[in-house]
Amino acid sequence: MDENMILSLFAPPKLDGIRRLLCIQPHSDDNEIGMGGIIASLVEKGVQVDYLTVTDGALGDNGIPYGEESLSLVRKREAEAAGRYLGAENFFFLSHGDGTLSSVPEIAREIAEIIRKGRYDAIAAPDPWNRYEAHFDHVVTGRAAAQAAISVSLRKYPENTETDPVELKAVLFYFTSRPNTFVDISPYFQKKMEAIALHRSQITGEMLELYGGYFMWRGMKMSGDGRIMEGVKALLPLHLHCIGEAEDI
Repeated sequence: MDENMILSLFAPPKLDGIRRLLCIQPHSDDNEIGMGGIIASLVEKGVQVDYLTVTDGALGDNGIPYGEESLSLVRKREAEAAGRYLGAENFFFLSHGDGTLSSVPEIAREIAEIIRKGRYDAIAAPDPWNRYEAHFDHVVTGRAAAQAAISVSLRKYPENTETDPVELKAVLFYFTSRPNTFVDISPYFQKKMEAIALHRSQITGEMLELYGGYFMWRGMKMSGDGRIMEGVKALLPLHLHCIGEAEDI
């Protein structure tokens, strides 16, 4: 095998090859905050985007009034409203206790079953290797998604499954400090912010303004030419096991 062929293994996957994407979030608002512009862009290109929320979000009481229903039910409804606003179609909820995630193998098996049933060719999740990520729900969700990504092609995984293996084309990590794939979300920036605003139990007007300023600043810094970019770390499942160069892809 020549060197060019080896080096080609380290190229990130292209987003234009995605047809069915499962966006996996620890909490109900992470997909919009992390990659809402990319989601809207992919939906417009004909990609089916579905959501999987891992926790019930019940700890996210910031003192913002949310009515008489339980916060977990409110956040579930907000997740669906915000996701549908961006074009997401189907919504799955594992409903683990907010702030309790610890077992990567257990959650990976749950995620894998949904990936296989939905025949997805790509997934997205928070980057669990983001160096300063302090929220363990994010770390566990990202690691579980990565574990599922390298395992869904195995015939007998998860154990006792009746689903068929799936070959993922891409794993997209958002909330990453090392993006390698950038999308111009200038046409979708306002829609991303409007979707975030639908998480009314979590987002104050002041917080929304802060987010908007930060995302615009970061996105324009990525482009260097006035466009607002959104970045993800895009990898192949191949890159997520025994490949020391994955950090630099």
